[in-house]
Amino acid sequence: MKNTIPAMILENAERFRHRTVMREKIDGSYKDISWNELKENILQHARSLLAVGLQPEEKVAIMAPNCPEWAYADLAAMAVNGITIPVYHTEGIDTLLYILKDSQSHILFVHSQLIAEELLEHLDDIPDCRHIILLNGTLDHPKVMSLRDFLENNKNEEDGKIFTRLEEGKTDQLASIVYTSGTTGDPKGVMLSHGNLLANIEGCARLFDIGQQDTCLSFLPLSHVFERVDGYYFMLYKGAVIAYAESIDTVPADLEAVKPTILISVPRLFEKMYARIMERVTSGPWLKRKIFFGAIAIGRKHAANLVRGKGDGPALGLLMSAADHLVFSKLRERLGGRLRFFVSGGAPLPGNVNDFFLAAGLQIFEGYGLTETAAGIAANHAGAFRPGTVGQAIEGTELKIAEDGEILIRGPGVFQGYWNKPDETDEVLDHNDWFKTGDIGEIDDDGYLTITDRKKDLIVTAGGENIAPQNIEGSFKSDKFIANAMVYGDRKPYLTALLVPNFDNLERYAKMKKISYLNHCDLIRQPRVLDLIRRRIDTLQESAPSHHQVKRFTLISRDFSNEENEVTPTMKIRRKTISENFKRILEGMYLEPGKGVHDSAFCVIDRNSDANKG
Repeated sequence: MKNTIPAMILENAERFRHRTVMREKIDGSYKDISWNELKENILQHARSLLAVGLQPEEKVAIMAPNCPEWAYADLAAMAVNGITIPVYHTEGIDTLLYILKDSQSHILFVHSQLIAEELLEHLDDIPDCRHIILLNGTLDHPKVMSLRDFLENNKNEEDGKIFTRLEEGKTDQLASIVYTSGTTGDPKGVMLSHGNLLANIEGCARLFDIGQQDTCLSFLPLSHVFERVDGYYFMLYKGAVIAYAESIDTVPADLEAVKPTILISVPRLFEKMYARIMERVTSGPWLKRKIFFGAIAIGRKHAANLVRGKGDGPALGLLMSAADHLVFSKLRERLGGRLRFFVSGGAPLPGNVNDFFLAAGLQIFEGYGLTETAAGIAANHAGAFRPGTVGQAIEGTELKIAEDGEILIRGPGVFQGYWNKPDETDEVLDHNDWFKTGDIGEIDDDGYLTITDRKKDLIVTAGGENIAPQNIEGSFKSDKFIANAMVYGDRKPYLTALLVPNFDNLERYAKMKKISYLNHCDLIRQPRVLDLIRRRIDTLQESAPSHHQVKRFTLISRDFSNEENEVTPTMKIRRKTISENFKRILEGMYLEPGKGVHDSAFCVIDRNSDANKG
């Protein structure tokens, strides 16, 4: 393999030439981009970066949704020894300014004209930023160039200079500073070298049989290291096709249009897919429900045999063929009909969701990694699959568990440190290069890693019990009436929770039970609804020790939202922010302790929800 990411990709461009490498939706239909076109666009962008004076080790920030232009800017900058700084395109001006200033970025590619206009009012705060390249539209300002003007401003630049810089690139050279989305505090800049990225790509290549025949649908933000390494660099390394979804909201339609063979996602998408499927089935005719759930029961027996490496036997084989014909083949067709497997990362995958898709003939290979490890360092795969774990470490990576249960990692994918934060780097990297992940986990005798929680998320009750809230929240979200949850109770006498109902299912329940209501706020206050949720919560935790049980909950009328800074761009909940936003409600559940269970509801006025839907 070549020394740097762009060198590797340009070498592949010479190999594959006229083959399709990317697909982009334009005017409602997908258009193909060849490897030759990819190469020419990388070189064209690189010439233009040289024309505006980009020097080696200068920073190029990119703030755009997933699209070919994101890749062109990224690869061109690294090709001329620049360092790329990805920024989530959904972030606001404050976060953008923080990242540009902290990273000392010199050039910004930005998709949103509105963000660019707002940025112009704060140029004094980012003195290092010389040029803003606007991917869409135009602005009349000396520091702003349209993409068209930028690309035409390279007439005097020769490719020889690009290739000279490319050849000067070294494996240990800084490739990118990736800012963590941050569930607490300001984001930190994670310094990743070309060697960090290439090591994990090579490790994944030994596990996953992916090649030129494969297509991956790209919709997770490229600013997130999971999508960037596994759904972008790794796919280009293997010669697979990357098809860009129009947006996260169009993924169901894009699946049918693109017919991908691989889908990489965080668990939230799989949870939503599972919930939609179950909603359609449970609201359908009685006979279809019986056939569906019968097929699932058969599929789960088949899946159990698959995990144990056993055959089905003649009787189960016949039943599985019938179940596949009647149910599972139709489900797979709605997902494009060609999916070979899913890859999940970024958060724990609920067991019931994993079991469902495995029963339907769609394996979800759960893996584990962090921004600081250049994405995945452990993964399940076709040769070693154990549901409930995140797999074994990839070749070259070492794992061990510290005395307090924290997962420690050492290997070529571990980052170079936090940008401009030597003290924080020393806190997580010891003198033997072991990285302290902040995650709690266990490794079994076969080397399979299980994540139990984030160390900083552990709840220590007033009685001194250590409790992992993610496990409880995952259990609650497995219920068809609960869409999201946050468990609370640090230094408290018992656990409480904020619960977001699944309103589609709750409305159907209300209709069936003839419960009258005006809107979502009114619905969650109905005594019969509160009683329903309490009964289901009690059932879910009936076998848990008393100190692991949620004693009180509050239903809220909207989900945790990115607009309120309550979730990261990859849908992880920000506990600190949620606790602050709902402090009065959370603390209110501890009033009058010992006087029985008092569950409640709270209406949140949310400009982006249909909480007032009748």
